[in-house]
Formats: sequence, C-alpha cells, structure tokens
Amino acid sequence: MSQLNLIQVFIAFLIFPGLLFALPMGWMMMWLERKSIARMQGRIGPPFFQPFFDFIKLMAKRPIARLQWESNIYTGLALLAVGANLGALTLLPVFLNSSAGVGDLILFVALAEIAPICWILAGFASRSIFGQVGAVREATLTIASNLPFITALLALASAAKSLQMSDLVTQPALPVRLLGLLALLICLPVKLRLNPFSLPNAEQEIYSGAITEFDGARLALWELSHALEWVMLSGLVICLACPWRSTLWWVNILLFGLGCLLMAILLTTFAAATARLKISQASNLFWRWGFGVSLLALIVALIPLGV
Repeated sequence: MSQLNLIQVFIAFLIFPGLLFALPMGWMMMWLERKSIARMQGRIGPPFFQPFFDFIKLMAKRPIARLQWESNIYTGLALLAVGANLGALTLLPVFLNSSAGVGDLILFVALAEIAPICWILAGFASRSIFGQVGAVREATLTIASNLPFITALLALASAAKSLQMSDLVTQPALPVRLLGLLALLICLPVKLRLNPFSLPNAEQEIYSGAITEFDGARLALWELSHALEWVMLSGLVICLACPWRSTLWWVNILLFGLGCLLMAILLTTFAAATARLKISQASNLFWRWGFGVSLLALIVALIPLGV
C-alpha cells in the first residue's frame, strides 16, 4: 500500500466519515430519535447533548466485579462491535472514486454483520435470561433481514457489474436502484432495533435484551457502537440514493450529514407511529415482502444480462 493510500485510510478512519465525524453525528441522530418520539408523545424530551452526557457518565462508572474471563469477553465483544462499525463506515463512497478497492462491498457486508453477531454472543455470554431471550430474538431477526439486505446489495452489484461501492452509486439503472433502496429501507428499522422491530431490546419485556448485564464503560461502548450503526446504515442508503457527487469536498460532507439527519427523522417517525410486532410477524414480513422486493430488484438487474 502506498503512502498516499495510507494517508487516505487514516483520514477516513479517524476524521471523515470516521470517528471525528461519526461520533457527534451518531449522538445527534440518537438524540433526534429520542426527541422526536418524545414530541410525538406529548413530552419535552432530552436536550441535544444528552447522548454525549450519558456516554461520559457510563464511562466514569465503576463496573460490577466479575470473573476475569467474563470481563474480557464483555469488553472484547463491545470493542469488536465498535471497530467493525467504524471500519464499515470508512468504506462508504461519500466522495468521487472513494472506494477502498475491488470487492469492498464484500468487506462492507462482512464488517456490518460483525456487530449483530457480537450482540448475539454478548446475550448468551451474560448468563441472563433477559440477555438470552434478546440474543435469540436478535439472531432470528438478523437471519430474516439479512436475506433481503444482502440480496438488494447483490442486485445493485449485478446491475453495476462491479463489487466496488463507488460503482454501486453511479451505475445501476433507476428501476434496480429504486427497488434495491426500498428493500434496504425495509431492513433499516430491524438493524437499528426500532419499532416495529425492537424485539431484541424491548425494555417493557426484557429490559435491554442482550446487553442487560452490561454496565459502566462496556455499556458505553455498546451505546457508541449503536451510534456508529446509525451513521453507517443511514449513510449507506444516502450514498446509494444520491448517485451524483460534487467536486467540492465540503458540499459532499454537508449533504451526507443532512441526509443522515433526515433519515433519522424518517425512521423515528415510522417507529413512533407503529407498535412492536411479534417475532413471527416480523420474520414473516421480511421473508415475504422484504425478500420479495429485493428478489424483484435482482431479477430486473439480471434481465439485461440475458439470464
């Protein structure tokens, strides 16, 4: 890898769309979620700096004493989830020709799926009935939602005849793009654990689900991972929905940030207007409608190839 590529990776990981951008943006999106739902329910809601204060408060708390191996597993899973989401963020094609290389779509999908796997493992490692129930629900919905999610990305890749993220932005025709984006939008609420797919962390039933037993800095890391998930998944849809890029870097950053905030408001409004589904209802929705839309996108993408 050349020195220039190393500098680009460093900037993407630590500055944009990495830590320095994703942290405040993720906290802002989490605040928008809580504030919007509160206003729709007739409440005042938290101030905009509340997610940041929550993170600092959790980092300062002393965790409950646990066995050394158990403590290491808790910390390792949380750190792995944060690192994977941050790595996936760096692959988003916000700028012109910003892909990391050939096949970076495969790397993006692999990194994006690490955090849910860590969430599931954390639930089973906690030895809590609430954590185990949350882990089972997360696993069930992850399997159900991954089929349309990955199929939609494959449809876009087939239409672009490439596995580069930047080609997915510019190449697919309008019908494939619209169907693929619709399938991805259907998957976003379950991946962000929002209503009507908030079963893995249903506080009225299982407290915080898989992370019920987490506390202190380890819980703060899971909150950080969730904030990065907001930016990563919303940013993916924003990048794919806007096939054009400006030659001015600050314009691309501004539009990307505004798009993420708009996506947070859209998803939160949908969450506030819906009730939580049963696990069977949620799974059936993805197996039938989510996969149906993504499969239609794949068929439309393959038609020009003579398949």
